[in-house]
Amino acid sequence: MQFHLNGFQPGDPEIADPAERIQASCAAGAVPDEVDVLIVGCGPAGLTLAAQLAQFPDIKTCIVEQKPGRLLVGQADGIACRTMEMFHAFGFSERVLKEACWVNETTFWKPDERIPENIVRSGRVQDVEDGLSEFPHVILNQARIHDGFLDVMRKAPAKLEPHYSRRLLDLEVNPAAGPADHAVTVRLERVDAGNEGKVETIKARYVVGCDGARSTARKSIGRELHGDSANHAWGVMDVLAVTDFPDIRFKALIQSSKDGSLLIIPREGGYMVRLYVELAKLDIGERVANRNITAEDVIAKAQRILKPHTLEVKEIAWWSVYEIGQRLTDKFDDVPEAEINSRLPRIFIAGDACHTHSPKAGQGMNVSMQDAFNLGWKLAAVLRKQSAPSLLHSYSAERQAVAKELIDFDREWAGILASAARTGGADAARTQAYFVKHGRYTAGTATHYRPSVLTGATSHQHLAQGLVIGTRFHSAPVIRLADAKPVHLGHAAQADGRFRIYAFSPAEDPAAEGSAIRALCNFLSEARESPVRRHTPVGADIDSVMDLRAVFQQDHRELAIEAMPALLLPRKGRYSLIDYEKMFCPDLKNGQDVFTMRGIDRKAGCMVVVRPDQYVATVLPLEDFAALAAYFDVFMLQVN
Repeated sequence: MQFHLNGFQPGDPEIADPAERIQASCAAGAVPDEVDVLIVGCGPAGLTLAAQLAQFPDIKTCIVEQKPGRLLVGQADGIACRTMEMFHAFGFSERVLKEACWVNETTFWKPDERIPENIVRSGRVQDVEDGLSEFPHVILNQARIHDGFLDVMRKAPAKLEPHYSRRLLDLEVNPAAGPADHAVTVRLERVDAGNEGKVETIKARYVVGCDGARSTARKSIGRELHGDSANHAWGVMDVLAVTDFPDIRFKALIQSSKDGSLLIIPREGGYMVRLYVELAKLDIGERVANRNITAEDVIAKAQRILKPHTLEVKEIAWWSVYEIGQRLTDKFDDVPEAEINSRLPRIFIAGDACHTHSPKAGQGMNVSMQDAFNLGWKLAAVLRKQSAPSLLHSYSAERQAVAKELIDFDREWAGILASAARTGGADAARTQAYFVKHGRYTAGTATHYRPSVLTGATSHQHLAQGLVIGTRFHSAPVIRLADAKPVHLGHAAQADGRFRIYAFSPAEDPAAEGSAIRALCNFLSEARESPVRRHTPVGADIDSVMDLRAVFQQDHRELAIEAMPALLLPRKGRYSLIDYEKMFCPDLKNGQDVFTMRGIDRKAGCMVVVRPDQYVATVLPLEDFAALAAYFDVFMLQVN
């Protein structure tokens, strides 16, 4: 998809008239007096959380932003494979895939040994390893990601729109409030024309600060960002340019002999490109603003690094100068470590409010959205009385550990890219080797949650060796039994707050009276100890809390769908219509057998429980009904 040929235009490129590309997205009037959740900040984290909570009409959510309107240009652009998997759960991955630039290969450049002031290509690698995800690594303006989430919010059951031009002044928690009370009082100052200085007060059960690295929400709960002080300045610039550099449409890592490093990122539309340009080392305590660096300075530095190639910038769509720094706060909520057993969290922080990265590894936006996806379903479960409020402690425990690992990786990667400036020479081989070795971090698939109330032990991991407990559910191609449609197994999961139970059948006939699949279905639908019966409200669809999916070993033409257990053909909705999309078979025609691809024990089969944020919770034997019930009983409330 090509656009931006005659100049950069923000908004939806499929709309011909630029004046019509920018849809208004703003809630009118004052903020509500009371809400269940107040989200502060319309960045990637805030909008991900809002899109998740908007799926539940019984949860009252409000999202506020200090800026006067939606983002139109600039900021982050790298979208990891794991993030694309999440976008599919929210329903807009296809739009992103169509519009984005796909990063297929990465090239590496180093100083020419014969003429050191010139650069030469030193290597080329595949950007993402084969089989890591069904989705690619893509590049798309952060503003368009925001548009995707805003569209989801607008169409969701709760029909959520942001309140812009609101600056967070302060917030206060009532320590005597009960779990169901609106315990947090928040004051917001309006900064829009005609309303400047007006203060609005809103009471919330929970507040989530997604308000960036200078977060007022973080400061209000006494948290601080700790880490390396910024000591290096980089420029970033989105340009329409003419160049004879041959790899301008590849992601390219360039290290020069004396002018530092340059990272080239091809942008959507086929013509625009992003330049990350290493500029200068900062003195202790110095801020980049003190240098008065101009756009011309950034362009000139890029031109020197690219020699002998030329670069003629025709238009700058957006540019900025920033400082490298990796910082992390010790906890992502308002409960001190010593009081976890006596206090419940009321205020959370996510994204840049609790961790900051360099842009080189493409982690900031991606990790921020994963923070919110982790927290969103937990807030929904608590507010909808599916889980006890103590579940909310798991957000900080899980995501702070992940952020620390990623910051350690980012610190080393940023150091490698800047090594030429420190040592007087580039080590292209080391740069390429590190990129390949740590590709799963940049793809977003390296997250591995530790054992907890949500992440089970590895006692039965051997039953599904390729679906590792604590990591994201690695999808695979399958054939849907009801209509022979090729689909991806993981795409059954939507961002709807439900757990998935994938039952992988032994080689036996699953429709037989004594089959393991039938026994599991009978237990889940009939037994008093069944987690489905215990935790699904009376009158709700049978799969509204836990969604059972079955995967068989036979070719789809060998099975009779009408003979399958009733739980795999559930009757739902006001007319008790049959859901035919619960059963799958291997894609044997194309040689893609999910049992082989994901290391499923063919003789025994297994159950794989997947959390609402797409992470594998536990792997269990098909017949271990007690362990399945026990897993959910730890953190879910019994409603029947």
